[in-house]
Amino acid sequence: MTDPVPMKIIATMHSAFPSKFGIPRQSGLVPELRSAIVFEPEYRNPDALRGLEGFSHLWLIWSFSKAVRETWSPTVRPPRLGGNTRMGVFATRSPFRPNPIGLSSVKLEGVEHHPDLGPVIHVSGADLLEGTPIFDIKPYLPYTDAHPEALGGFTAGYQGYRLEVVFPPELLSLVPDQDREALTGVLAQDPRPSYQEDPERVYGMAFGALDVKFTVRDSVLTVVAVDSGRI
Repeated sequence: MTDPVPMKIIATMHSAFPSKFGIPRQSGLVPELRSAIVFEPEYRNPDALRGLEGFSHLWLIWSFSKAVRETWSPTVRPPRLGGNTRMGVFATRSPFRPNPIGLSSVKLEGVEHHPDLGPVIHVSGADLLEGTPIFDIKPYLPYTDAHPEALGGFTAGYQGYRLEVVFPPELLSLVPDQDREALTGVLAQDPRPSYQEDPERVYGMAFGALDVKFTVRDSVLTVVAVDSGRI
């Protein structure tokens, strides 16, 4: 047995998702989502980001911090297969892995030089929980990271999945202007667990400071309440 490999947390993600429910199942599915990466004090040296703004996209290597387990299973049930078909864990991006490490490709929106927090990286399209520990950040390199001829395995037939979202104007008005497209995009991805199809059930999702309640019937998601008083 080899010795454990030490990993340092270099930064923390700040996103609109205080809980796992509703987070897009892959990065890039909701490009309107904005997030910020704040470095730990030890790594707030602007020189460490020199040249970064010349890239359009980044790779984030991070921890599934809410899915850490002592044991692992060789097979998991991918949501895109309905949650009923088992596949090998290494053929999926499931968080329930021997090492709970995630990999996300995000768009770089800019670097802010904050007077107290040092360099803060602003990104879009991330699929990370608020407070997610980040182990590393690397530039996305189009000449080597993009493979148009790549095979998609059991996901090859997936051409994108979106629900129609009905968001009554009086409820949409409770959502800050800058968050409306992102929230609607998240809802269109169907935040429900893949095995739940109860048309009478009212689901609740936290998004930033909001609590959003909705129903889903015949591929139409209808927002029924928005509470802006969540602490």
